Amino acid sequence: MGNFSRQLKHVLRSLMRSPMFTLVTLVTIGLGIGANAAIFSVINGILLKPLPYSQPEALVSLWQSAHAIGIDNLNLSPSDYFTFREENHTFQQMGIWTGNTVSVTGMAAPEQVRSLLVTDGTLPALGVQPVLGRWFTPADDRAGAPQTAILTHGYWQRKFGGDPSAVGKRIMADGHSTEIIGVMPQSFRFLDEKPDLIQPFRFDRGKTQLGNFSYQGIARLKPGVTLAQADADVARMIPIVNTKFPPPPGFSVKLFEEAHIQSSVRPLKQDVVGTLGKVLWVLMGSIGVVLLIACANVANLLLVRAESRQQEFAIRAAIGAGSAQLAAELLMESVLLGLLGGAAGLVLAYGCLRMLVSLAPPFLPRLENLTIDPTVLLFTLAISVLAGLLFGLIPVVKHATSRITTSLRAGGRTLSQSKEAHRARNTLVVLQMALAVVLLIASGLMIRTFQALRHVQPGFTNPAELQTARVFIPEAEVKDPVRAVRMMQDMQQKISEIPGIRSVAFANSVPTDGNNSTDLLYAEDRTYREGQLPPLRRFKFAAPGFFQTMGTPLVAGRDFTWTDLYDQRLTAIVSENLAREMWHDPASALGKRIREGMSDPWREIVGVVADVRHDGPDQKSPTTVYWPILMKNFWDNPIFLQRGVVFAIRSERAGSESFLQQVRQAVWSLDSNLPVSRVRTMEQVYSESMARSSFTLVMIGIAGGMAFLLGIVGIYGVISYSVSQRTREMGIRIALGAQQGVLRLMVVRNGMLVASIGVAIGLAAAAGLTRVLSSFLYGIGALDPITYAAVAAGLLAAAALASYLPAHRASTINPVRALRAE
Repeated sequence: MGNFSRQLKHVLRSLMRSPMFTLVTLVTIGLGIGANAAIFSVINGILLKPLPYSQPEALVSLWQSAHAIGIDNLNLSPSDYFTFREENHTFQQMGIWTGNTVSVTGMAAPEQVRSLLVTDGTLPALGVQPVLGRWFTPADDRAGAPQTAILTHGYWQRKFGGDPSAVGKRIMADGHSTEIIGVMPQSFRFLDEKPDLIQPFRFDRGKTQLGNFSYQGIARLKPGVTLAQADADVARMIPIVNTKFPPPPGFSVKLFEEAHIQSSVRPLKQDVVGTLGKVLWVLMGSIGVVLLIACANVANLLLVRAESRQQEFAIRAAIGAGSAQLAAELLMESVLLGLLGGAAGLVLAYGCLRMLVSLAPPFLPRLENLTIDPTVLLFTLAISVLAGLLFGLIPVVKHATSRITTSLRAGGRTLSQSKEAHRARNTLVVLQMALAVVLLIASGLMIRTFQALRHVQPGFTNPAELQTARVFIPEAEVKDPVRAVRMMQDMQQKISEIPGIRSVAFANSVPTDGNNSTDLLYAEDRTYREGQLPPLRRFKFAAPGFFQTMGTPLVAGRDFTWTDLYDQRLTAIVSENLAREMWHDPASALGKRIREGMSDPWREIVGVVADVRHDGPDQKSPTTVYWPILMKNFWDNPIFLQRGVVFAIRSERAGSESFLQQVRQAVWSLDSNLPVSRVRTMEQVYSESMARSSFTLVMIGIAGGMAFLLGIVGIYGVISYSVSQRTREMGIRIALGAQQGVLRLMVVRNGMLVASIGVAIGLAAAAGLTRVLSSFLYGIGALDPITYAAVAAGLLAAAALASYLPAHRASTINPVRALRAE
């Protein structure tokens, strides 16, 4: 122990005598370890930590698939729910749920809040008890039961100040008096949803039919039941569904049988994380490469430092210090540097995580779990020690051997540098350059992808000038559908009177806002055999003028008119890609008739509009049908109305607070109980759809930038040290008449040779490794020649500049001083 203490003190004194070396080393390794600790914290919080429920491994999500009609992920229907609840052999509890919004009035200003609709078994399946009150009972979830709600902890604090007497009080939700029966604990999380209210579905079992696959299922498995057994149990129950409930009017049971619905039970955590895991592991790999480059850089610094200490090592060996003792001291020094760098990296990682949590990107789930916990500390300790050993072993192998005694015989003169040491430093620089090439190509591919996405025509124009605002008119507020539409039209008129507005219209959703409906579409000029299902199409609902306001071109025909709506004429508009798929030409689609259900009336196509990227710029435009906002005989409703609409407002004032306040006042002038929610510009909506690509681009870009800087610093350091070791040689060459240009070319050529080898190896490695990015790319391939050429040229140019600086210094050496110094 005493020997270890003496060695540690000696190492600390040695590092303190070289403050610049110590600082550069700690910054270099701290950046590498800090970046890795930050990304691992994200992976740990999102992917590795269990869900915050009792026995989370027993929780599963219930999905289905219908490959016969091209659906890989099919939600559950009410008929599925009743059948699975009554017939299952493997669930302790099960339920279904969906996200929703609800208008809350009578408490200061009206507001639209996020809510969850659940069945009575959904919350018990998670096993989280309310902190006040109770769960929903089967009686609460029965059709016709009094309206009830459970508050989440945050909403309870905001609206009721944490008052326990809130339980039992009533609020107005969508115009209905609703009793608060419970409050969930502060720690409660419902997957990645952030609701304010939780309400029961209150399905009417007696009126339930087959279909309406719109709800997500959740279940807790019985003890000892495996995922495979649960999946087989659901597969057993799927045919039973078709025997217990009738099909909707105009449909047959055979049609549902021909869909060949299959079970797809999966761990609940998979639903929370989704496809984000692949992105995070790619980022982890990228940041891991940065750490390797940092280690190579530090190893080079340690090699130089060890060479400068050869005289010291030789003297200590001569007076009895063994090779093992010297090697242990060098390794202790490198591991200590790794640990100190790790400590600095933790501070950097903590700052990065705080910034990430404050930004709260919408695509990152479980943000509350992003902390520096013991797992992250253990990971950081492990990579700190590993990095210290990694960059410390090379100087140990090269210098802490029995050959150090030769340094005494060298007499201290630097007549030539060790070819072996020079080769080791060059090898490390080649490694740095190769790894930098891989990361820079990955960054370049993501930049090119982002550029391609920015140039995609989304189907609307000038999104920064498009203000959107959602309004919901509950049936309890305005029961008559026609009167509700007239109120929407009056709102449109009021808003249009605001100064600076060029146009305004409304629809049930705007592109990329996630409010989507998909259903079957029948065409009159197509023949369908019994049980045959037509393709699924995206359904949207629009009012007159919406396409013009959005800047979506009308390709053929006409827009809806107010007469179409109020007379409830049987009209429809389709997207250009749907018209071309079914009738080969947009003009040929005009006059054709389509319908949603077998018992619905045929509706005439009166217009064809340009394709719109409803799912984001990186996804194909879905084939879309636009129905009038008000119709008769649609989805089994005698009068169908989309009561939740988004106003699209085109104005140069979009986004300004004064403008938004005027929009709210225009709505409230007609009904002060209607909340105005989700007030955003289309630019914000569209940017959110690109958030994951932007995040990946930024993170890989940061990794590429760090790799580039470290690689260039490595080139500069090696060439500078090489020149300093060849000072006498340079002086002799100049004394003998060598031209400065020739000397500069010689030095630059050496640097470029090392850089070229590294770039060549990196290009070959990138060709294989960047294929993992294929699923993130858009508009380019993983072997994009422009990206490869630009990265190679850029790195070689930077390497040439890094080599030129010490080359210029070498060519201006005073030969007399150089020889005298030796």
